[in-house]
Amino acid sequence: MAAGRTFPAVLSAFVVVSVAISARIHRARPTPYMDEIFHIPQAQKYCQGKFTEWDPMITTLPGLYLASVGLLKPAVLLAGVKVSVACSTLLLRATNVLFAVGNVYLLWAILRKIHGQTTDPLLQCLNAVTIASLPVLYFFTFLYYTDPGSTFFTLFMYLLCCHGNHVLAAMMGFMAVMFRQTNIVWIVFCAGVTAVNLVERKHQPKQDPNVLVTLYNSIRTVLQYLATVSHFAKVILALLPYAMQVVVFGVFVYANEGIVVGDRTSHEACLHFPQLFYFFSFAFVFSFPHVLSLSQVSQFLKYDKKKMALLLFLLVLSYVLVDRFTYVHPYLLADNRHYTFYVWQRVFQRHPLVKYVVLPGYVYCGWSMFHQLGKTRSPLWQLVFFVCVLVATVPQKLLEFRYFIVPYLLYRVHVQVTCYYRLLAELILYTTINAVTIYLFVEKPFLWPDSSEQQHFMW
Repeated sequence: MAAGRTFPAVLSAFVVVSVAISARIHRARPTPYMDEIFHIPQAQKYCQGKFTEWDPMITTLPGLYLASVGLLKPAVLLAGVKVSVACSTLLLRATNVLFAVGNVYLLWAILRKIHGQTTDPLLQCLNAVTIASLPVLYFFTFLYYTDPGSTFFTLFMYLLCCHGNHVLAAMMGFMAVMFRQTNIVWIVFCAGVTAVNLVERKHQPKQDPNVLVTLYNSIRTVLQYLATVSHFAKVILALLPYAMQVVVFGVFVYANEGIVVGDRTSHEACLHFPQLFYFFSFAFVFSFPHVLSLSQVSQFLKYDKKKMALLLFLLVLSYVLVDRFTYVHPYLLADNRHYTFYVWQRVFQRHPLVKYVVLPGYVYCGWSMFHQLGKTRSPLWQLVFFVCVLVATVPQKLLEFRYFIVPYLLYRVHVQVTCYYRLLAELILYTTINAVTIYLFVEKPFLWPDSSEQQHFMW
């Protein structure tokens, strides 16, 4: 197939499959479900021009509803259809299918920017579709949730950042925050990556087998670079668009007396450090075709006194963080509609020692992630990414896989993929999980003892 026709053909297949699944899910559940009972009525109020009415149970900013109005309201004017039709449950959900298609394009463009346009076109297209099919993200393509749109604007921001268009990148970051406030972290990430790129164009930090020494050298290189007035001014100028967004967000948090709008009772911040370990595990499971190999395991287990000392320190630190900072949200124990309920019940609640037994696994998953990133990204870039992942995940009390979508995608696009077999294995893994999840949602509804409303399994 000609290189110029490869991506449109792959994208068309993605669209056809997604539209078919969307129609099937809507037939199975034509009425709002879960968080949709808040999102859909709110969007319909916006469609009717009632912008001052707000459901106090909604905790995110109105980006989702504004985007839906912008996409669907023109249908009222051009086609002469009723507002109730244009902003029906079906069409509101369909806006997320559009975002999902946009995510495929953005991932493809980011992969081309990071790994070069000379890479095998078919491999690159399949890579983009595979990443966009990440089960946790792909499932919410078919419901009216914030995830597809939040991901779209965050990826758009990162693509523009990679191309050096920082003003437009900051604008896309603003839109991402309007979908989900925690995306402010990824605005800071883009600012950090921009600063790292400026520094490393002039100075490459001295590499050392000891990771801590390399990080020390990297930070010292940054300070030396910023000590020059012209360099400092150049960094400030590049970061100014992002800084303005951070300032605006700070004003919002101050005026709102917190990051959450609406109901705050279920979204209290805490230092839930094991969230970082859950994310490492999540990333390992969904990228294992690329990161799991005998050579990599052998490299991890290869004896080295300095490395063993560092691993021992990490194990002890992990033990302390798990022992002192593990929190269990009431939703995790009570809501049996989500996969996390069963993960917690059938793994972590089997025995009090389970959370300690898996500590070596956490360390390996984390090492595996940064070992992969080290093939394409510098230690300083990895430090910025790690800090942002830490800030994005640790304050969350609830174990919710949706919180891992953006950091996972930003990790996964930097994994160098050169093998069709590994990529196909990943695609098969994602397709299987998606098929099972959609099958359970559509074909296996169930009833709670105290309710006549059908419930569905979901992420």
